[in-house]
Amino acid sequence: MSKINPSKGAPYARIMGVGGYRPTRVVPNEVILQTIDSSDEWIRSRSGIASRHWASPEETVAAMSIEAAGKAIADAGLRPEQIDAVIVATVSHFKQTPAIATEIADKIGAGKPAAFDISAGCAGFGYGLTLAKSLIVEGSAGHVVVIGVERLSDLTDLTDRATAFLFGDGAGAVVVGPSEEPMIGPTVWGSEGDKAETIRQTEPWTAYRNGSPEAFPAITQEGQAVFRWAVFEMAKVAQRALDAAGIGPADLDVFIPHQANMRIIDSMVKTLKLPESVTVARDVETTGNTSAASIPLAMERLLATGKAKSGDTALVIGFGAGLVYAATVVTLP
Repeated sequence: MSKINPSKGAPYARIMGVGGYRPTRVVPNEVILQTIDSSDEWIRSRSGIASRHWASPEETVAAMSIEAAGKAIADAGLRPEQIDAVIVATVSHFKQTPAIATEIADKIGAGKPAAFDISAGCAGFGYGLTLAKSLIVEGSAGHVVVIGVERLSDLTDLTDRATAFLFGDGAGAVVVGPSEEPMIGPTVWGSEGDKAETIRQTEPWTAYRNGSPEAFPAITQEGQAVFRWAVFEMAKVAQRALDAAGIGPADLDVFIPHQANMRIIDSMVKTLKLPESVTVARDVETTGNTSAASIPLAMERLLATGKAKSGDTALVIGFGAGLVYAATVVTLP
């Protein structure tokens, strides 16, 4: 007979509040065209991106996260000291240790919560949301802040015609708390490590140990391979998430996919046969690909503009480097 007391977690979990931060500098395609041989028309037709935000030196990963988390906590109607855990999804915090989550937790006034970082690329927010839900239902936390944040401008090769126009910076955050009814569905997640090299960092940090490489490490990808994988495989994952939640496309109010590429988004909408009544996030046009930050930033903008409303049923799916993915159905705060 076990002597361990059973946990006293909540029956379910829900998203209680959302917040976002976008750097003040807006970078149109014309700036990107100064370093690559392309055109505004080509960039828009290939990606749907017209502009993106790039962070200033003061808009650090921590600073952007603190702003987004503060807004999410206020939106949830909570005090910072009520936060029991802080989870940060990012690939652009350049210190191996300590986790940036510890600094963020302190700066938002949360006291001494659990705090850690995760690296799951563009699926990072979905991974963090799943962990937060588990902590609350298991009983290890009452309220959790999940932050997706990136400064991908630091990892962009402005001479790489395939990626120079893709990436942007920003932070999005949600507060996850207890619920008496299911408001975050089962997560369908996984990885396909045999395709890991299709999105990768050009040089490992250890390359500097024996002398600097020719250029600072950047993110590169095999564009066509990634596009085909996202278009053909991620719609299947999204459908599995709907099935796991026990709903169909007609039951959805909102679709918030990772903001990687407008053509991928439109293809997924078509494959899933989403009704015209479903609001689709297309934040990529003016934000670019912000990796782990893209879903919460898109969610925050939809709610702020009234295109989505509290209580709406939303399908969210992130996918990217690894190759990893995570999809779930949530009720918007």
